[in-house]
Amino acid sequence: MSRPRSPQLSFDELGTPLRTTTFVVFDLETTGGSRESDTITEIGAVKVRGGEVLGEFATLVDPGRGIPPDVVALTGITNAMVYSAPSLERVLPAFLEFIGGAVLVAHNSGFDIGFLRSACHRFGYAWPKPVVVCTVRLARRVLSREEAPTCRLSALAELFRARVTPVHRALPDAQATVDVLHSLLERVGSIGVQSLEELLDYIPDVTPEQRRKRSLAEGLPSAPGVYLFRGPGDEVLYVGTASDLRRRVRQYFTASETRRRLREMVQLAVRVDSVGCAHPLEAEVRELRLLAAHKPMYNRRSKNPRSAWWITLTDEAFPRLSVVRVPRDGALGPFRSPKLAGEAALALQDATGIRPCTQRIPVRAHGKPCALAELGRCGAPCAGRQSVAEYRPSVEAITLLVAGRRLDPLRHLADRLSMLAEAGRYEDAVFSRDRMRTLIRALDRGQRLAALAAMAELVAARPDGDRGWQFAVVRHGRLASAGVARRGVPPMPVVEALVAAAETVRPGPGPLRGAPAEEVAAILRWLDRPGTRMVRCSQPWTEPAQCAASWRPWLERAQPARPVP
Repeated sequence: MSRPRSPQLSFDELGTPLRTTTFVVFDLETTGGSRESDTITEIGAVKVRGGEVLGEFATLVDPGRGIPPDVVALTGITNAMVYSAPSLERVLPAFLEFIGGAVLVAHNSGFDIGFLRSACHRFGYAWPKPVVVCTVRLARRVLSREEAPTCRLSALAELFRARVTPVHRALPDAQATVDVLHSLLERVGSIGVQSLEELLDYIPDVTPEQRRKRSLAEGLPSAPGVYLFRGPGDEVLYVGTASDLRRRVRQYFTASETRRRLREMVQLAVRVDSVGCAHPLEAEVRELRLLAAHKPMYNRRSKNPRSAWWITLTDEAFPRLSVVRVPRDGALGPFRSPKLAGEAALALQDATGIRPCTQRIPVRAHGKPCALAELGRCGAPCAGRQSVAEYRPSVEAITLLVAGRRLDPLRHLADRLSMLAEAGRYEDAVFSRDRMRTLIRALDRGQRLAALAAMAELVAARPDGDRGWQFAVVRHGRLASAGVARRGVPPMPVVEALVAAAETVRPGPGPLRGAPAEEVAAILRWLDRPGTRMVRCSQPWTEPAQCAASWRPWLERAQPARPVP
């Protein structure tokens, strides 16, 4: 009796064929082994696909410091060689463009990837999160100890008779690694590893249980949306977003997933649900809402959309600043932590003369003034030295500053900062500068979020990259409806249908009309991206004329200097 034949896999199930995968094999030379205190001196890379070299990237890099003698002896790269070389800040964007969309390959990839990620963080570039293949790990999986007692690049290059001998220089070592990679791929190809996904699955540290659970991704669409890993009790373990749900979920069952917490989550998961979305903004918003609803134990962020902190004025004869969780109209925020809110409150006290004490003061007070009054930092209404009318300008200054109708308090802080610097009180000046930066950032962000939340309805569109349109209907800072008009589909009937079916949003209290701060911020980022167009607005979308945005140049100048390693 013949055995039943297993069903033939579709091209999508087979994954990305290795012969059509673009690899960038690269190597770095550095001034030492610490990604924090050392830096890159040379970058070499080779881009290959299907055994064909598509391009090469090679440059020396000025490290901005001396190269230790032992490193010079190892690599042959001297201080004179890098003296006129471009800096890493100039080289990095070109290299990121060269590796864009490719699978990165390196020999002992943890070292090289660590330096690249550190450079991206240092110069403000987002890490592209590429798929990475380490030829050391692959060699240890493929080769026996008898065949390869060591997996050093020089030993593997000799074993596979590489055309280039590694010499501790970036480009020759990358070229040698290309030959090593191709030889290793030939070995795994003979045992059925034909796709990138199968290669990542073949590399060590993938448990049999992980491989078996790869079937959980079956049935998921290759479309944008939100995925939910569920546990044995149908509880939600983890929520995430993806531009391709099927491909992203399958990655959790390969060696490319190295996070210990998520590997533990995969072991517990018994099902993966998905919610299809029209475009990435809808996916991001739905993720935020699902995180708030389910609070999955394996997600680290955004579990509580109401976790923001705000600064408000208390309701009493002599109001003071209070850091609260539930905002009222006119509150300043949102802040990520009470510490940041406290820093901004201190800056407001210095700028306006609002009282810093926490006691409730009656209209006619006859208490004893505190030390702050003796230092001139408080008008001492607690001792009857200030009437309600005399105290009111401090309250109005804060109210008008938050509303974007007055900037005098910020000018006062800037003048005080200059005075401290001129007096040589540099430590006090640093503290004042940092508090002022926190305040201006909070004012700028809060005023922009509040302006969007004030809109009863806003319809915006973005190109989808294929001559179609992505639409978002926003009501009081919430995403009320989302959809797309594919290429060739008239857009306005789609807009009318989305508006008609949009969620009804009733505004609540507070500057954001009851909307979660993270959702309003996500929508604002989407609207701010180049290419976004306003289709219609219920009223003009404006920001106050005296808003804190006019102080952004000051923020740029007030950035703390980077420490010199």
